[in-house]
This record gives sequence, C-alpha cells and structure tokens, in this order.
Amino acid sequence: MNPTYVQRYIDAFEGLTPSKLQSLEACFAEGARFVDPFNDVRGKPAIRSVFEHMFVSCEDPRFSVDECLSNDRLAYLRWHFSFGCPSARRSVQGVSRVQFSPDGRVTEHRDYWDPASQLYENLPVLGRLFRALRNHLAAPQSGDPGSKQPFSASIQRNRT
Repeated sequence: MNPTYVQRYIDAFEGLTPSKLQSLEACFAEGARFVDPFNDVRGKPAIRSVFEHMFVSCEDPRFSVDECLSNDRLAYLRWHFSFGCPSARRSVQGVSRVQFSPDGRVTEHRDYWDPASQLYENLPVLGRLFRALRNHLAAPQSGDPGSKQPFSASIQRNRT
C-alpha cells in the first residue's frame, strides 16, 4: 500500500471541519462501511451524515492521530478525540482499523473505543450506575481472588 493514502486519510481527520467534509468523503470508496459504538453505516452519504451530526452534537470536535501502523491495505490508527468548550474539554481515546482498496480509498473504517468508561461514567445519573457495575465486575486489586462476592441475579418466587 502506498503510505500517502494513509497519510491523506490521517490529514483529512486531523484537519476536519464542517467546510472540509468533502475532503474526508473523497477518501472513501462508494460502498464503504463506517462502524463505531453508535453507528454502522454504508456509503459516502451515510458516512458524511455521521460527521455532520458530530459537528452539530459536539462543540469544537478535534481528532489527533498519535500512532499509525500500516501493512498492505490495512492500517491501525491510535487516536484521541476531544470536544467541548475550553474550560470543560472532554477526551476519548481509541483505535481505528481501516481497510483500503487497491486505489487507496477506504472500504471499511471500524472504531474501537469504550463509551462506558470514557463518556457514560462522566454523566451525573448514568455515571454512578456504570462506575458501580465496572467496580463490581473488575478483578480484585488486592490480589485476593476471594475478596469479592460473585455477581448473581436471582428471582424470588412467591409461594402461595
């Protein structure tokens, strides 16, 4: 694979603004697929719609690619995404698996990141629930495997 295809894709993400959506769209093949924890869409118009929605829903969104590994027609990008006003900026870290066609256009982009720990746990009501669930399901930190009670759900039947 020509490394310029990967760099062109990285540059499109890192410089993404509403007025530059066309440059990102040009990186995708016609029937490309885009998957993240919230979306699973096919085709350039649907992919563009995901990013249009991002600009409407998030204040000042920015992507930064921290690491790239590529081989043949496949690239893995480790990135962070930040959004929000300067005094309350939020950040999400993840990895994208990106497949390219022989002509260098993206045929599939699949994001891997954890919305529970990176977004939901920061919400006032849901956050408490997700933190409690994570703490309950996490392995013990003390090294004592018996320090936690097993998780179980039981149904009590009324015997009448």
